[in-house]
Amino acid sequence: MLPPTATRWPGDEGKHVQQSANERDMTGLQADRPHPARIYDYWLGGKDNFPPDRVAAEHAISVSADIPAAARENRAFLQRAVRMCAQQGIRQFIDIGAGLPSPGNVHEAAQSVAPDSRVVYVDNDPIVLTHGRALLADNRSTTVLTGDVRELDELLDRPELRALVDLSQPVAVLLVAVLHFVTDDEAREAVEKVRSRVAPGSYLLLSNSTHEGNPERAAAAAKTWDKTASGIRLRDRAHVETFFEGWELLEPGVTFVPLWRPEGPTDQSTRWMYAGVGRKA
Repeated sequence: MLPPTATRWPGDEGKHVQQSANERDMTGLQADRPHPARIYDYWLGGKDNFPPDRVAAEHAISVSADIPAAARENRAFLQRAVRMCAQQGIRQFIDIGAGLPSPGNVHEAAQSVAPDSRVVYVDNDPIVLTHGRALLADNRSTTVLTGDVRELDELLDRPELRALVDLSQPVAVLLVAVLHFVTDDEAREAVEKVRSRVAPGSYLLLSNSTHEGNPERAAAAAKTWDKTASGIRLRDRAHVETFFEGWELLEPGVTFVPLWRPEGPTDQSTRWMYAGVGRKA
């Protein structure tokens, strides 16, 4: 793995890509170190990332070329699960750890089924707030907040969130590809807090990276996150299933993301993430 300050690109051995003044100086963005949202953005083909993000993302690809495909499959799981919730009558969604805006986001999936769906996006990277609000400036049913999955009480009580979401009514809460960035205790507390605060009939949508599908490559791939503020925690299926204690776990249970209610043929091309959906009775 390249050292965190290096920005060599494949095919550019001996050269260095320098950060621009804008990239260095954007307040609060920590452009000198990789961030999960921006690494994920790179894998999805986005442009809102900096050299350290690209170095980390390319390291993962060098370990396992299918990791960007896993990111896309995780996004496809999100879309299927959100549409399912909308078809079941859910009209309000909270996406925690939303990442940077890209095609196929929650509001697009939900509003394709129910145009009156309301969505709150939350992420701890300031660049998500900046770009999200710019893109959604004319969408009065969607907003973007800066927040952290480890501070759910404060987040759920914010006036900006409550302006769109009524917690006395069913809501879908997304913890998609975010819990693997916090400790086991913090992840358990987050899902318990969600369950205690949402109304019956609400849904929990969740995915988490795992080592079980790629045991020989997992440790090397996990180094992608070593220089981020969070690191990553790869969890097995049994551990991910514990997050749904107290929820009605929908079929097919916790499974690799391509296998969660696929809408067409799938060859299960990646095995990097588990996903599941629970309903509060």
